[in-house]
Amino acid sequence: MKKAIHPTWYPNAKITCACGNTFTAGSTKPEIQVEVCSNCHPFYTGQMKFVDTAGRVEKFKKRQSSAITKKVSKAEKRRIKQEKRIKEEMNRPDTLEQLRKTA
Repeated sequence: MKKAIHPTWYPNAKITCACGNTFTAGSTKPEIQVEVCSNCHPFYTGQMKFVDTAGRVEKFKKRQSSAITKKVSKAEKRRIKQEKRIKEEMNRPDTLEQLRKTA
């Protein structure tokens, strides 16, 4: 096995959570900062709490709301397009004389 290719192993690496909890574990880094640990994670505490990093929940809700409003079937799109075409046809002048008056 080659020497000096493996990272340094720290058997007592200090792990610090955002809630203030600290504990030790083996790692290749001497200190680790985490956002959620077993003392504050909703699964372990039994409390309903959103763990939101960088607005993921808001982004998801925004996508869901836009998906609901944009949901239109192909048949409905065809019907709208046909109605638009009919309205344009109705507004078109019938004779050349009417066309000259509007221009």
